[in-house]
Amino acid sequence: MSKEGIGTILGFLLFTVVITVGASITSNTGLKIVSVICAAATVLVVYFFRDPERAIPDGESLVLSPADGKVIEIVEEHEGEYLQAPATRVSIFLSVFDVHVNRIPISGTVEHFRYQRGAFLQAYKSEASDINEQTIVGVESQGRKILFKQIAGILARRIVCNVRQGHVVHRGERFGIIKFGSRVDMFLPKSCGLKVQLNQKVKGGESIIGVFNDENS
Repeated sequence: MSKEGIGTILGFLLFTVVITVGASITSNTGLKIVSVICAAATVLVVYFFRDPERAIPDGESLVLSPADGKVIEIVEEHEGEYLQAPATRVSIFLSVFDVHVNRIPISGTVEHFRYQRGAFLQAYKSEASDINEQTIVGVESQGRKILFKQIAGILARRIVCNVRQGHVVHRGERFGIIKFGSRVDMFLPKSCGLKVQLNQKVKGGESIIGVFNDENS
């Protein structure tokens, strides 16, 4: 279970217990129906905040997926905030059924961090990458740089990011969560060969998104 979900789960559980106790000592049919709905909602919330262990692949040149989900866009564009160079944007959409714990793609130092307030468009829309609420993180490792974003969606109104500029991070470690449906964008420099395809399902901390070329080692 994700530590970020403990408060939410306890809230749902407490409310469900109160409603269930009330339903058990009364003959109110409506209250009994509500108690069943609350119990089902609590189970779904527990499922949403699951945090399974992952087998982190070895290899300093590997760039791992920061999130579970489906690759919905692979776009060539200029990344002007941190890389300041042509890049490949890989966008991963997380449905409410995916694990929402986010993981660090590469080991290194956080050189760039910015939080952006914004809109809450559907996360699968391309423009969400620019205008939705998001955190933006740039990591550098031995001359290699990548940028990734946690992007809120129409349901995801709470982004948790536990890294800041200057932090040393390690490939595959947990660094945050986006609650209830969202999107993660990665910006890979041209020195990083792409290893995923459009519509491919990926797992955070386990699936390989790209590999840096040997000359950058």
